[in-house]
Amino acid sequence: MQQPQVTAPTITTSAAAAAAARRRQLQGSVLAGKMVLVRKALETNLNSGDVVCQLVSSTVGDPDNGNKGMLGQEACVYINSELHPTPYEASTFSIEFIWDMKKQGVPGAVIVKNYCDDEFFLKSITLDNVPGYGTIVFTAESWVYPDVIYDHLPRVFFSNQPYLPNQMPVPLVPYREEELRSLRGDDNPGPYKDHDRVYRYDVYNDLGEPDSGNPRPVLGGSDERPYPRRCRTGRRRTNTDPDSESRNVGFALTKHFYVPRDEVFNDRKKAYFDTNNLKLYVMQKYATFLLHADQLTPLEFDSFADVLSLYDDEGSVNLPGWLNTFLEPLLGVVPFKLLQQVLTPDSEFILKFPMPAVIKEDKTAWQTDEEFVREMLAGTNPVVIRRLGEAEFPPKSKLDTSRYHNHNSRITSAHVEKCLEVEGLTVEQALADGRLFILDHHDSFMPYLLDANHLPDTFVYATRTLLFHRNDGTLQPVAIELSLPRFEAGSTVISSVGEVYTPASEGVDGHIWQLAKAYVTVNDYSWHQLVSHWLNTHAVIEPFAIATHRQLSVAHPIHKLLHPHYRDTMFINALGRQSLINAGGSSENTVFLGKYGLSMTSEVYKNWNFTEQALPEDLIKRGIAKRRSNGELELLIKDYPYAVDGLAIWSAIETWVRDYCAIYYADDAAVQGDAELQAWWKDVREEGHGDLKYQKWWPEMKTLAELVQSCATIIWIASALHAAVNFGQYPYAGYVPNRPSVSRRPMPKPGTDAYRELELHPEKEFLLTITKQDLSISGIALVELLSSHSDDEVYLGQRDSSDWTSDLDAMNAFERFRERLLEVEKSIVAKNDKGSGFKNRTGSVNIPYNLLFPYASGDAEANTGVTGKGIPNSISI
Repeated sequence: MQQPQVTAPTITTSAAAAAAARRRQLQGSVLAGKMVLVRKALETNLNSGDVVCQLVSSTVGDPDNGNKGMLGQEACVYINSELHPTPYEASTFSIEFIWDMKKQGVPGAVIVKNYCDDEFFLKSITLDNVPGYGTIVFTAESWVYPDVIYDHLPRVFFSNQPYLPNQMPVPLVPYREEELRSLRGDDNPGPYKDHDRVYRYDVYNDLGEPDSGNPRPVLGGSDERPYPRRCRTGRRRTNTDPDSESRNVGFALTKHFYVPRDEVFNDRKKAYFDTNNLKLYVMQKYATFLLHADQLTPLEFDSFADVLSLYDDEGSVNLPGWLNTFLEPLLGVVPFKLLQQVLTPDSEFILKFPMPAVIKEDKTAWQTDEEFVREMLAGTNPVVIRRLGEAEFPPKSKLDTSRYHNHNSRITSAHVEKCLEVEGLTVEQALADGRLFILDHHDSFMPYLLDANHLPDTFVYATRTLLFHRNDGTLQPVAIELSLPRFEAGSTVISSVGEVYTPASEGVDGHIWQLAKAYVTVNDYSWHQLVSHWLNTHAVIEPFAIATHRQLSVAHPIHKLLHPHYRDTMFINALGRQSLINAGGSSENTVFLGKYGLSMTSEVYKNWNFTEQALPEDLIKRGIAKRRSNGELELLIKDYPYAVDGLAIWSAIETWVRDYCAIYYADDAAVQGDAELQAWWKDVREEGHGDLKYQKWWPEMKTLAELVQSCATIIWIASALHAAVNFGQYPYAGYVPNRPSVSRRPMPKPGTDAYRELELHPEKEFLLTITKQDLSISGIALVELLSSHSDDEVYLGQRDSSDWTSDLDAMNAFERFRERLLEVEKSIVAKNDKGSGFKNRTGSVNIPYNLLFPYASGDAEANTGVTGKGIPNSISI
């Protein structure tokens, strides 16, 4: 975890000054510098105490200590109540070391011992005017606990000079190896305490509560249910299932599953997150008490106007008096600035939702066919649509035919030719020209519908949506197929029944078409939350983060390259296991697959391929792009905002990684000879993603090109891909009719009461079909939380410390990376202009596509909240 860089006053206490005077009387040179630290948010001081530091030589070994770097005299800094008065802000203390450069050589590390009563966050220790070397910075960015907690084992921090393992100064090698052994913690099975710094793997065996009669299958560690690994906590096993880990850690808003202390949100972000989480908690626990009582149908929305009343431009939800009393003590704990979102001016709790962007300017534009398909290119889930090949019409199922019969599509030429005739094309011509596309969720959900449709308030179809790429660059929906499973008579084979719907805008046929689009969106919402978002970003990146800490020293250049892209990821994933994807968690309650959702992601993970996560490879696989003879990509949909902006970002990332790696690796042999790098990649393949370790697509990590491509892919997943599928959630799904999370009733059939009701009361029947009122409110609160940027965000092209490296070549390469991103920003602004001719970038709802706007030059505080803009370095929410 990284604390925000701040400017703070230098504090020199009288005790420190006296100590400095005594040291000057000693023989030897004095190296002066400063130590920067941050206290815990709820601590007004550290109860006073000393911080003792010792320099470690990088050039002179101590023969009496195994030739480890020679230690200097202890330097003491007295920490007292003069710490910076504002939480989250840094305090700077002067420090002086007695050090003889001629006899002791060049300082390469510093040992830090905390003799205060509590931990503090050490940002850095800097030596100024070191003879022959200028400034030497020891970057820490780590919580340091009292010495007694570490059993008197010192914390060691290296200078910010990167070294490959075989280039590390010999006197520092033992310290480097000891630090990695400590972080691997292979001799420490747990359970782990807050102060532990152990990075070990475990399976997802803590999602259910077997002792309470609510178990969930273990994900990972088997061929049947493979999964990426998560960080080990070492908690005890449950009483009724020895394969499952217990979950009881206390109240979810104040306690969390273990992750290494440096991976926990910093106090500033935690305050911001907890305030938003409080809103989510209240909505989920008390939603039924908060609903308007004047609706015709209890606990249901009767009209779109009822839905609009949830937002701050239309109204808000007051909490009953007893609940205000219950929540009042929080006023003294949560910073007032952050409580403003849930407070009225007189400090009465009130629940307000900001107006989602999709209805901000036009309350009905979301219902158009143009917006329905535009969001497949520029909305919350723009990563699924694919081109339909010439031999793929009608669309074919890939389900196992021994279990699933008759699942090929029922869409025929007659269904689609009416739309194609406008541009003088037949189906065959459209296929040959690469102008038919599909959003295909049929095979993904069909195997689960027999179970899912027995869950309360659930009736979901497996859907296929056929799309035509028009001459003006936009897409048009031409047919929607809704299918349900059924058992063949006297057999366990599952066949399908279904119907195809085509566009209509008038009368009851128009209402039926709106419902058909809603059923599609329910599929897409669930796939987005479970696969595009959770599995393909959060879950798959955590093993890389764990392996990096276990096998790559903080002094390793690849550690320095990748570390910013893991910021807060392990902690947000732990919070997800605690209250989002767990049994009875927010995801199970709001996504239609319910308790079967995570099992589906395990099936999807069986076909996950790391190399295909690189954007160019993904676009080629989906038939959206093809390579020209010169190697450049050509997009078949030119106005595809996610792909266009994404390729620009990918190019900038890949170039930056290539430039950076070339500084440290002269050739392929250097990659092969890097012991830590090879151990890291082995850890990723055989442990972190161990269930897929035998897949042939894994790069062997024998060439510089493989290293560049792999690191670029990791950075892409952690930054741009996550931004694209995460921060648009509230702008689009914050208005539930636009992206419902579940459907509850079948499509009305002609001649039925439901059909007649749809004709008479289309809005009410639409709302009775999609997510019900209480789950809508809790779902809105959830996506608002997930879509919010914190005010300490560090964006792509930024570092939270200018002292991340002392290598000028690396710093210059990073500055070039930032400049490329600034050019991307200019390009995005120009393309988003309405006069640019790109219709898919804003649409009729007038939402400029900014989800892949890097924000490299921006100020985090100015982009706080739901902005739909900016690419954070890491998966931090």
